[in-house]
Amino acid sequence: QVQFVESGGGVVQPGGSLRLSCAASRRDFRFYSMAWYRQAPGKQREFVAHITSGGSLVYASSVKGRFTISRDNAENMVYLQMTALQSDDTAVYYCNSRPPSEGSWGQGTQVTVSS
Repeated sequence: QVQFVESGGGVVQPGGSLRLSCAASRRDFRFYSMAWYRQAPGKQREFVAHITSGGSLVYASSVKGRFTISRDNAENMVYLQMTALQSDDTAVYYCNSRPPSEGSWGQGTQVTVSS
């Protein structure tokens, strides 16, 4: 069973930055596209950013230019650098493969943007 463990969330003021990390237990991690997703209170989980095995990047329009996804295949890690955070970015952030492995969602990491 693939497992993902997210960390790095917290409370930050508008305009601030955070870096999220995700440890993946997936075998042959380097061959899989990975993504970050988020779920805000009362809303469905949504796509945030995606990085392919070859390093190509895709971002949701709401975060493009502010967030950067990256990966370290040697360490089976995925990262999300978030800058210029806004209140609308408040959510629980999850990593998973793309498309997601439905049985492998982790607990996520809470990001709260508040003054």
